[in-house]
Amino acid sequence: MSLRIGRSSLLKKQPPEPSPAAPEPNPLAEMGQAFLQTFETIGQGGFWMTDAAGALTYLSAHIRPDLLGEEAGPGGRFIDLFEPVVRTEGESGRTLQFVFARKSKFDGILVRRSIGRGERIWELSGEAMFDPLGEHSGFRGILKDVTEQHLHAEEKSQLVRYDPLTGLTNRHRMGKVLEQILTSFDAGSRCCTVMLLDLDRFKQVNDTLGHAAGDALLKQVAERLITIVGDKEAICRLGGDEFQIVLRDQGDQEFLGQLAYRIIEMLSQPYRIGEERCTIGASIGIAISPRDGTSADELTRNADLALYSAKNSGRGGFRFFTTDYLKAATERRELEEDLHLAIERDEFQLYYQPVVDARTDTVVGAEALIRWIHPVKGFVSPAQFIPLAEESNLICRLGEFALRRGCSDAMQWPKSLRVAINVSPVQFAEEDFVKIVQRVLRETRLPPERLELEITESVFVSDDEKVQQIFQGLKNLGVRLALDDFGTGYSSLGYLRRSPFDKLKIDQSFIRGATEFASRNRPIVEATATMAQALSMVTTAEGVETFDQLDLVRAQRVNYVQGYIYSKPISAEEFLSKASDNWQIVPSGPARQRADRLTMYRAVGVVHHDTYQTGILRNLSTSGALIEGLTDMVPGEMIAVDLGSGQIAVAEVIRVVGIRTGVAFEIPLVPDGAGGLCTLRRISSFDLWKAGLPVNKDDVLELAKLRGTPAGAITGIAI
Repeated sequence: MSLRIGRSSLLKKQPPEPSPAAPEPNPLAEMGQAFLQTFETIGQGGFWMTDAAGALTYLSAHIRPDLLGEEAGPGGRFIDLFEPVVRTEGESGRTLQFVFARKSKFDGILVRRSIGRGERIWELSGEAMFDPLGEHSGFRGILKDVTEQHLHAEEKSQLVRYDPLTGLTNRHRMGKVLEQILTSFDAGSRCCTVMLLDLDRFKQVNDTLGHAAGDALLKQVAERLITIVGDKEAICRLGGDEFQIVLRDQGDQEFLGQLAYRIIEMLSQPYRIGEERCTIGASIGIAISPRDGTSADELTRNADLALYSAKNSGRGGFRFFTTDYLKAATERRELEEDLHLAIERDEFQLYYQPVVDARTDTVVGAEALIRWIHPVKGFVSPAQFIPLAEESNLICRLGEFALRRGCSDAMQWPKSLRVAINVSPVQFAEEDFVKIVQRVLRETRLPPERLELEITESVFVSDDEKVQQIFQGLKNLGVRLALDDFGTGYSSLGYLRRSPFDKLKIDQSFIRGATEFASRNRPIVEATATMAQALSMVTTAEGVETFDQLDLVRAQRVNYVQGYIYSKPISAEEFLSKASDNWQIVPSGPARQRADRLTMYRAVGVVHHDTYQTGILRNLSTSGALIEGLTDMVPGEMIAVDLGSGQIAVAEVIRVVGIRTGVAFEIPLVPDGAGGLCTLRRISSFDLWKAGLPVNKDDVLELAKLRGTPAGAITGIAI
């Protein structure tokens, strides 16, 4: 069956085609267009577009001046307008050229453009465009001026990575750098050295000249370190007056020792702070990987232990780490742990050293000295456990124990004898210190006038008003106050006008050596005694051991004497057995002080008239030396003894016997902390060279550079 369609139906008139309807309004599209216009209008950013070749075809009008300046307009290559921004650590290193080459989406690309308002930082985002056939047709995107945000981020980054005062790398960043160095090294074949440096006497600058002067000094120290080390990024300020130097691929101990010596030598040269002139020193600890550690923490810890040893050895020197330091640190930690238990176990005792009237040899009281009898180690020196107690904040408990036990013991003595108790600065600063003293006096029933509290000058570094309140509270109780270790701490004498001291104690460091030839200790003792008398204060001389010292303090009308010439510290039981109302002690000891002599055999130089001789040093003491092999020496002549390392001691020839010459130093030597002796000050290699003495050429050249002297001017150096 077929389907037939009639002609009439085909010819029938069809209705006309309807005209296309107008498009329906799209509110979302209109809103989007409005948003884009607003984005451009308010200047939060702009739009850009390029063709397939990268030429700029569109740029929002309001940002054209900052990007194109007076140029005609779009047409140049878009990427040629910008320079890349150097990113900070940890940020992506993608560049505009890189993302254009990939022809994909990108965002957060930072670029730099210098034109119009000056240098501006822009953040670019965009995507590649493709035609219907898939061919690349260009790029389009947005850009935003982020100059202010970038500068702020850079400032924050600087604070995170660098010390704001000196501009050196800070602790946080150097720690990361050191860890990266060590983890990237082959532990068996490459070296890395950590040097920790601590300034000596820096606190005195802060206390006397102020913190602004201290900051200025730290800046100069940083500049000198950069000059010496040569690489600013290798130097770190850890904080305060501590610095760290990290040297990769360096483990030569001879080189490191010379470098440490040059650092100490140069940092010890005088500084000019405004109108003031000041001098400091430095101590250095050195640890070398992999021998002394393979991690940043281990290497830094061991360098710190070496620094601790250098500081305890008299400062102004350097030490390489050895396992002995780690052993000592372990023992110190164990001792600190035992210290916490020692009070509960009643391991502490008080020994008493008599205080004697210098005119009558009559005992007027005693100073209580704390002693620790360890159940295993036996007698532990106060020089070991007192610093530990101060660091661990146990000093207050020890101080209260000494106060209570001392007052209790004194109640068994004749009523004419006083007891003197030492008070640490930490204990003195306690809020309830006056109440503690009051409670102890009440419980032990000791009359307040029989208690003498010995206080050191360091208490005056803290808040003056609070200190004066404590002093007033103690005086209201009726106890006596003594200023201990006078002249060894705080530098101002103003506190003597305000603080109600009854006694001034002349420190044994001034008594020792006071009777030696040309000693400066004698006038200090004389001046101190005279000042105390003018202020109506009695005086006690500590550490008197010889009759010539006793004669000196008696001649200066010092009231009381405390020292081995009368008695060593004795136990509480022995003191009680001897104590009486009229207890006299006959002085006993050497007639004169004689310095301990060190026997040795080493070469020294001697400047005699206009000649430089070499002799052999046979023995050495603080006051003089015996030198063999010198010629033409005459008693009474002055010579200069070159002890090496910038140590020049002026001396008088006392006697000449054959090839042996005995000399007396004009200024006594001092202990160097390592069992030897050294001069009070060292002379730089540069100054020695100027004086015509033999020196190390490298040291002179380094110092010449620091002082701005042309290297070509350094000639004729004797090695």
